[in-house]
Amino acid sequence: MASLDWETIRYPVLLTLSVSALSTLIATVFGVFCAYTMFKTKFFGKELVDSILTLPLVLPPTVLGYYLLILLGRNGFIGSLLSDLFHFSVLFHWSGAVIASILVSFPLVYRSAKAALEDVDSDMEDTAKTLGKGNVTIFWEILLPLSWRGILAGAMLAYARGMGEFGATLMIAGNIPERTQTLSLAIYDAVQSGNDALAFNLVVLTSILSVLILTVSTKLFKKSHW
Repeated sequence: MASLDWETIRYPVLLTLSVSALSTLIATVFGVFCAYTMFKTKFFGKELVDSILTLPLVLPPTVLGYYLLILLGRNGFIGSLLSDLFHFSVLFHWSGAVIASILVSFPLVYRSAKAALEDVDSDMEDTAKTLGKGNVTIFWEILLPLSWRGILAGAMLAYARGMGEFGATLMIAGNIPERTQTLSLAIYDAVQSGNDALAFNLVVLTSILSVLILTVSTKLFKKSHW
């Protein structure tokens, strides 16, 4: 591998790590909340809701990007509100990359958290209820401590997925150097411009980071099922 020019790759690397970290944090909060809600409640159409929450995992990124454009574009419902109230648009802005990463990584946290919560022995919950513990206390003192490894494994998978996000990010945030260009977009840009050395370096760097994250995630996931 040729030597890396830090000045060339600094912005894409830092932006990718920052976007992935922020999107993972938000996706984890909402993922755990949705997983707990689906775990504790029964209602008509629950399977349909579960499928919708998992849908971003199987839809092409360009389809997700199109949905985001409809919602967040200047003529979209949310996009027009942001423009009218705050004179702000996520289009061609780094926040658009965060939103795209949240959308594609959310199902990974949601499915992992839901599986981890379902693995907790229900007798422990029943015992806590007989002792007068409420649902909030049971969640913080029993469910979360016993399922945190599975949740963390899902969060790490979400982080790795966020690092590799391309299609939805390209459609909503664009590929603007020093502004919205993440590692995956920088690789695409390098290939298109014929800079094979830079593309190779970025691919290897991304692969190493992803392998490290997946290795740790796999170990945590196995431990969560002991």
